[in-house]
Amino acid sequence: MARPWFARLQGNSRGCLAFEPLFLIPYSMFTVYATIYMYELGLSEVAIGWITTISLIVQVFSSFLSGYLTDRMGRKKALLYFDILSWTFGTLLWAVSQNFWFFLAAALVNGFQRVPHTAFYCLLVEDTNPKDRTYVFTILQFISVVGGLFAPLGGLIVLHYSLVPGMRIMYVLACVLMTLQFIGRHLTTHETEMGLRKIRETSQVGWKENLAGYGSAIRSVLANPALMLIFGVYILFNFQMTLKGTYLSLYLADYLQLDSGLISLVPAISSVFMLLTMWLIMPRIPERFASRAMFWGFAVSLVSNVLLAAAPADGLVWIGLSTVLAAVGTMICSPILEAEVANAIDDEQRAKVFSILSVLILLIISPSGIIGGWSYRLDPRAPMVLVAAAFAAAMCLMLVQARKARISASKGRSMGG
Repeated sequence: MARPWFARLQGNSRGCLAFEPLFLIPYSMFTVYATIYMYELGLSEVAIGWITTISLIVQVFSSFLSGYLTDRMGRKKALLYFDILSWTFGTLLWAVSQNFWFFLAAALVNGFQRVPHTAFYCLLVEDTNPKDRTYVFTILQFISVVGGLFAPLGGLIVLHYSLVPGMRIMYVLACVLMTLQFIGRHLTTHETEMGLRKIRETSQVGWKENLAGYGSAIRSVLANPALMLIFGVYILFNFQMTLKGTYLSLYLADYLQLDSGLISLVPAISSVFMLLTMWLIMPRIPERFASRAMFWGFAVSLVSNVLLAAAPADGLVWIGLSTVLAAVGTMICSPILEAEVANAIDDEQRAKVFSILSVLILLIISPSGIIGGWSYRLDPRAPMVLVAAAFAAAMCLMLVQARKARISASKGRSMGG
């Protein structure tokens, strides 16, 4: 079954996704323990929040420049150079970290990840037929899910070497595998037609004129209410991902008293149920019902976080049920949301508009680290409540979007009649 799935991918989407496991497998191994690693090396909850927020501030800066750099350098070069800067050097810094200042340096370097994020997005979708983009993002989600199955290997490493030495091993392993991914992907992809055109266009004018193009891109975004609504949903989705990604492991270990070896099973269990969702549910969702399915995916995710916030200490059943629901909800809504955002952006301004979207996301979620740290100190359950609230707000925006679509369709029928 895997072969026809992969055979359907063509050109850059094949080259981009073929090497993605080399990034996602080590990432899934170390990300589970990243917050606890900082905690073990003496950082407080608030200090961890500051590191997260500083990293996000740097990402705001790199996001703003990412559209210009992606157009000026080309998708491939921007992707290769800034991936090596943000991830190869970032993982090395994490591997040797001793205190707050090491983590600060790593956060500053890793904050430039937004440049390759924009470049990867453009390289992945620009030469892909719009009707195939949901499929491409589903395969990307599938690879991410499979990567999560390897998270227990991180748990075994921690169990054998203890937390801090085990994390250092995982970061070095990530450095090697990620660098191999960057090189392999660079050699098996080609610059997109739009990328070649943008290189020519940006090379003929100065950087000030190129940056001035952001003005027209911003105006086009603000003049499109439907685009603003889907961007709002996307921003809320990223807010909850950042908040939960930062504090979930700490919440499980510190408040719910889950053994550190069991924590690595959470992403593995999640991965199993995401795969089941992809095989059993996703193929049965007609394209015309994609938005409705995304709404219910958000609803399931909301319930999962309410359960997690209400879980008692050592409440394995609560944690397990929350993990399963979160996996199902994420697998349903994430690829659909990514495809809707991709299809809403015009190819001509994709790099700039996507960089603007990234800036908007980061400006809103930058305080999430500090908010999460302070709220965790007040009540460890508070970050999970905030995550649930973000899903509720996203559902409200989707209802507004659906209402506007119905009104627009009704007007269209009236004019046609």
